[in-house]
Amino acid sequence: MKKLKHFFILMAILLGSFAIYAQVVNRNSKNMTFRQKVLKTLYPAFIWITKAAGKNVEKLSSTKEPIVSFYTLSDTLNNNTALSFETLKGKKVLLVNTASDCGYTNQYDDLQKLSELYKEKLIVIGYPANDFKEQEKGTDTDIAQFCKLNYGVTFPLVKKSVVIKSAQQNSVFNWLSNATKNGWNDKAPSWNFSKYLVNENGVLVNYFDPSVTPLDAEVKSAIEH
Repeated sequence: MKKLKHFFILMAILLGSFAIYAQVVNRNSKNMTFRQKVLKTLYPAFIWITKAAGKNVEKLSSTKEPIVSFYTLSDTLNNNTALSFETLKGKKVLLVNTASDCGYTNQYDDLQKLSELYKEKLIVIGYPANDFKEQEKGTDTDIAQFCKLNYGVTFPLVKKSVVIKSAQQNSVFNWLSNATKNGWNDKAPSWNFSKYLVNENGVLVNYFDPSVTPLDAEVKSAIEH
């Protein structure tokens, strides 16, 4: 009976501590659903568990020249502004498929920090997609507002599209996941927040799985070199 009492006291302390931590983590959250707040709170544990389980941790790299130039590509931002990739020459570009209701959604914060840290040499571009468990159901306006209010996102977001291999696949992600175009890589995103790094010469040089966080030492090293 005494052990059971101690157990309930311990559980009460843990639950109380978690509730306080959740309030601190979400003190600046705006218009977030309950699910989004829970995911944001559990993000550090989620990353630790997925890495420990060896899930979504693959890293690929190459310096093979593309067969189709990266700079022939273009897209449309979520404010309907056209983006010609020719304007990205001389900068490294990190292209990331994103979602608002994912265990990795808190990576928006790290992506923003990364874009600020390397603002002289890097452009981060987010590609919202509803491809994995329908974790991005919002409109382009909803997505932009969510990212700005909760993560201070200032890097460009493209209009929501399909990033997995299919007839509807976004043309940029078709290039990123097609070796006959990019020169070496056939891997499409394994989940939300997969990351592709293109160097300042338009060469796809790295792929990082979702569990490799934007501020991971290997990501930063790839950007710095």
